[in-house]
Amino acid sequence: MNGSIRSRGKGTWELTVDLGRDANGQRRRKFVNVKGTKSKAQQKLRELLSLDDKGIPIDTQKMTLNQWLAKWLSDYVAPKLRQKSQERYEGLIRNHIVPSLGNIELTKVTPSDIQALEARLLANGMAPKGIESVHNVISGAFKYAIRMEIVWRNPAKAVSPPKTTRKEVEPPVISWVKGILKLAEAEHHPLFPCLHLIAYTGIRRGEALGLRHQDLDLEHGTVSIFQTISRSVQKGIIVETTKSTAGRRVIDIDDMTVKVLRAHIGGQLLDRAEMGNAYQDAGLVFPGLLGGPLNPMKLTRAFQGLAKKEGIRGARLHNLRHFHASVMLQSGASLLLVSKRLGHASIATTGDIYGHLLPGWQKEAANNFAKAMEEG
Repeated sequence: MNGSIRSRGKGTWELTVDLGRDANGQRRRKFVNVKGTKSKAQQKLRELLSLDDKGIPIDTQKMTLNQWLAKWLSDYVAPKLRQKSQERYEGLIRNHIVPSLGNIELTKVTPSDIQALEARLLANGMAPKGIESVHNVISGAFKYAIRMEIVWRNPAKAVSPPKTTRKEVEPPVISWVKGILKLAEAEHHPLFPCLHLIAYTGIRRGEALGLRHQDLDLEHGTVSIFQTISRSVQKGIIVETTKSTAGRRVIDIDDMTVKVLRAHIGGQLLDRAEMGNAYQDAGLVFPGLLGGPLNPMKLTRAFQGLAKKEGIRGARLHNLRHFHASVMLQSGASLLLVSKRLGHASIATTGDIYGHLLPGWQKEAANNFAKAMEEG
């Protein structure tokens, strides 16, 4: 793309930017008037040419927040984030940000606009955690706009979203979990082995469903986590690699779990033989009926149905993960070990979620401090 500068009088310059030809072969040009020195006009021309090189519309002064959010989603979010994260961002933008701020020109969005939106969402009953997510989407879009030299400040940085408080995890008791697993085993429920594995390892639902036979080493008693299965609104059942390097891990399993998995795999081979060509083997340890990925909601509903039979209301499958972590910590396992088994990005995350479950950890720390003071 080419550009030129022409004097229009003292201290006034006309910039001409050649935008190529349209679909009909007509030449397209952009004219911009700049007041000030020729050096200022040259700088403005360089900025315009740079925008075009990056694929950003030159007339960014008229670009709305809605238009920029769409570009941010396609150019930045889609290549970097997982499908469900993209859909969550799209939902926040569509349902909460665009209706209030979408038509405002990007460069004219103010901290006051963002503050008013967040106050309105709070008044309408949105939880602080949800408002924080809305805030982070707006801030993230402006950070990218700054990097692309579309705007020169992030108005979201001047706004503080409502404070969020983490609710302390209340894991189920051992008898609660044992009752559900015993019932599933007694009923020969096809998903009993999967529920057992989650309770005995703390792996996530999607990680369990994403397990392949090649990820199991029952001879040495290990399970390797490399991929996860989830359900997308737009794409249905999707298979993805774990979302972080910490998520890719090898977990030791106990002898009972090895026995459960061996029995499950043996039964799976018999089922495959009976189905013949109807079975499309995807190599999964816990597949759907015909061998493909299992809808994660089927596992959740199976767990809830078993819990209901046991007289347990409001049971969540994710509670099995909390259960595993809490039993390990209360049995003397270190935070570091639990963090590695759960696949947390850092030990700090594990401490934030489960630190309150450590038996007597504050008392022990207080006594150790007092002892050090006496001996010093």
